[in-house]
Amino acid sequence: MVEHSPSILAFLKQLQRVPYLASKNIYVVAQYFLDLDDQATEKFVRVLRDLKQKVEKCTICWTWKECQKECAFCTSPRRDAQTICVVETWRDLIAIEKTGGYLGRYHVLGGALCPLDGVGPDDLTIKQLITRIDECKELIFAFNQTPEGEATAAFISSKLKDKELKITCLARGLPVGSSLEAMDRLTVYKALSERRVF
Repeated sequence: MVEHSPSILAFLKQLQRVPYLASKNIYVVAQYFLDLDDQATEKFVRVLRDLKQKVEKCTICWTWKECQKECAFCTSPRRDAQTICVVETWRDLIAIEKTGGYLGRYHVLGGALCPLDGVGPDDLTIKQLITRIDECKELIFAFNQTPEGEATAAFISSKLKDKELKITCLARGLPVGSSLEAMDRLTVYKALSERRVF
């Protein structure tokens, strides 16, 4: 059926390019847009166009900000300028912000090192991070606990070994509410080896 409608087929091909949109959901999303009335469709297109025209990356922390405005994370006097939390993506920054427990500054790398996918140090904002270190007393690595995240942390640490800087990372181990028997060996090992005083 789709093959007989070039317009739907073209739309589905664009939806397939959206990361994290599962193949089975493409048709549900397409149906949503097909069912929108003209006014709602125009509003959606206008908001998307405005987003692309009015939002840019901050040249200090590399998160998204409104064009022609200062970055709320980099300019807020309530935030500790001497602590920088380094995250892989903007989504990770949002996850940390939702906790309400962090009031320092951020740095968004734009991903993690992954030579197999062709992502090297020059593809990330590592150089820009290193130029910010002079004002910093603590660097927090808030990376995903993956081989790529570990490699990224090790690489950045090696570039900063001569600096007077406290480098920390997020605690690892068991999620709250989990049972030991359901956890994999590495998670249990990290929880045990990085235990703290009760």
